[in-house]
Amino acid sequence: VMTKIIAKDPLSIGGKPSGCIRDILQPRVWEANIKYHDCYMYDTGIIPCMPYRILEGKLLPIEVDLPGEAREFIDSLRDVDDDERILIERWMKRLEYPVPRMRHLVLDIEVASPYPSRIPDPRKAEYPVVAVAFVDSEGSKRVLLLERHGIPKEDFSIEGLSVEFYRDEKLLLKNVFETIDRYPVVVSFNGDDFDLRYLFHRAEHLGFQRSEIPITLSRDSASIRFGIHLDLYKFFFNRSIQVYAFRSRYYENTLEGVASALLGVGKISLDKPISELSYRELAEYCLRDAELTYGLLSYEGWLTFNLMVILSRITGTTLEDLCRQGVSGWIRNMLEREHRARGWIIPRREDLLKVKGGATTKAVIEGKKYRGGHVIKPEPGIHFQIAVLDFQSMYPSAMQRYNLSYETIRCKHEECRSNIIPGTAHWVCRKRKGVTSLLIGSLKDIRVKWYKSKSKDKSLPSNLRDWYSTVSESLKVLINASYGVFGAENFAFFCPPVAEATAAIGRYAIEETIKEARRLGLRVIYGDTDSLFIEKPSPDKIVKLTQWVKSNLLMDIDVDKVYRYTVFSARKKNYIGVYEDGSVDVKGLTGKKRNTPEFLKTAFAEMTKLLGQVTNEREFEDVKRKIKDLVRKYYMKLKRRELSLEELAFKIMLGKPIEAYKKTTPQHLKAALLLRSIGKEVDVGDIISYVKVVGKIGVKPVELASVEEADIAKYVDHLKTTFQPILEALDIDFNEAIGLSQLDFYGFSFA
Repeated sequence: VMTKIIAKDPLSIGGKPSGCIRDILQPRVWEANIKYHDCYMYDTGIIPCMPYRILEGKLLPIEVDLPGEAREFIDSLRDVDDDERILIERWMKRLEYPVPRMRHLVLDIEVASPYPSRIPDPRKAEYPVVAVAFVDSEGSKRVLLLERHGIPKEDFSIEGLSVEFYRDEKLLLKNVFETIDRYPVVVSFNGDDFDLRYLFHRAEHLGFQRSEIPITLSRDSASIRFGIHLDLYKFFFNRSIQVYAFRSRYYENTLEGVASALLGVGKISLDKPISELSYRELAEYCLRDAELTYGLLSYEGWLTFNLMVILSRITGTTLEDLCRQGVSGWIRNMLEREHRARGWIIPRREDLLKVKGGATTKAVIEGKKYRGGHVIKPEPGIHFQIAVLDFQSMYPSAMQRYNLSYETIRCKHEECRSNIIPGTAHWVCRKRKGVTSLLIGSLKDIRVKWYKSKSKDKSLPSNLRDWYSTVSESLKVLINASYGVFGAENFAFFCPPVAEATAAIGRYAIEETIKEARRLGLRVIYGDTDSLFIEKPSPDKIVKLTQWVKSNLLMDIDVDKVYRYTVFSARKKNYIGVYEDGSVDVKGLTGKKRNTPEFLKTAFAEMTKLLGQVTNEREFEDVKRKIKDLVRKYYMKLKRRELSLEELAFKIMLGKPIEAYKKTTPQHLKAALLLRSIGKEVDVGDIISYVKVVGKIGVKPVELASVEEADIAKYVDHLKTTFQPILEALDIDFNEAIGLSQLDFYGFSFA
């Protein structure tokens, strides 16, 4: 027997220091940790970003009619049951309804900090806000500038920009707050942790009353009084968005990194602190950041904003929460909402673990809880004419076909125990359809059978194709991440057997497909989780393989991309692929990683450019020689100490106070301690630039170092680590490339 308790306010349930209902009733209490606004939306059935009207104080949904062609598609489905058909209709009504264009405002602020390498602490807000840039959906661009002592006021104009000067910082902030209040959507890049948080605390510092500040702060977010605040930094930081929606086109999650990769334009480079910029320079710098943020929001026909709206409608997650949560939060919301709609009790994590148990397979990768996807050791070297075959939604297909869900895995029915998942000790229920299998399976079906095919239909107008493509990519983000969350301990429906069984089915599928490919005479040179790399494939054999997969595995596999050639090292998940147009895919190699010194990034970029020029096997010998010369060039630059400290520097942000580092002393911390020892203030948010030097400590901050003391041997090691995987694949010996003989290698040299 269950007892339902209805309280008058959220704090009665939980959130007070003591005396809350959930604390009194622990451990026998369910559904007491759901956020109030989520619980309200589950109970009322409100779907964010869908149309409603207000009648006599009540919010009533506006009925959405499906277009005739979409209705015909649903009616034509023969291989779905009634439950799935109802879900498909539900999803399509939400997805076919146009995304409204909401009035919105992008803002960016600049602070006159005396420390150019430090991000000002928004909690202290001790330095004045000297510039605020606005770009809005009506095409208006404004920059508000604070007059500064010692900086002569200049008369200037920038086309399309309104510039306003303020002598009083308080009046400037008052105008900022009035502007924020006029828009239903405010957009920033890292506004949660900096822009809005700084504005709030700075306003308090200047004597504003709380009622005069239209910003509300929580521990990790910032909201506004009359609208919603979307933080694009957190959205682009989402790994699933980066990989599935934007196909890993950006590597760094900074405004500079994302904008440069997607828009082809980056921030304005500065050679002096914000406080020393002229008014024109400051206006241009601040405006550029706001324009980049606006550009990311409206990228490729409003892809980013449309992605948010689509994911919000499907998962029932508000736009503000969607920006800030990971995929596990979206899927949790979707499952909790479905439970409430069906009248089911939402289970607790500890209950699921107790009833369903943990994983039974041994992880291959240290630190993982169960065995994951199958990765085939690559054939090192250069391979021309490579077709990459990709399973279409492999894991969602596995969950759908095998009926995987927390309530169906290891069910209590004796007669289901023989329904074993290949490669595991788990069985799955035959008597009922799992809720996860239904939700994910129905989303997968409409993506594959409707939206993906429509996005490629050349008979449709380009704007409609773009919309179908956006929906397809949005669904891909959600369904491809759906299996992994069940293996994450912080997921509300944490159920290791579901994740383990899904991975096992994936391994079985790719292993059987490789066997069939080889039986057909296809040469598989590499495979990773849900994709196969096939060298010089015969088109008719590819067709036979795809048909075999569909018939025998009930999955879809298709050619995802074609490389002119690939370069594989002996290491898994490390390769370079060159497309027919000369563009280059770089996977897992250090030359593209965030904290790599600039000289290595430059050298690696030069190498990939050379590789992109190769069109056939005959040209490769010449390019191999050029790559050897390239490696030799940078080796000699190091040996002759021709690289500047800036080119040699590693740059890492100090993520917490120096005193908080207890167990380890990473290299950037050592450099920070040296800066402190000479009286320089070092704090959280500082970008520590350091070089590796000869000596006991091994590092020095750029400010204290000289090129002469750089540890050249360590930098040569980094050069080797960056290039070695590719050089191995090209059959080039690193020591030979840099001109080092075997005698040199073993410590001998000739005078």
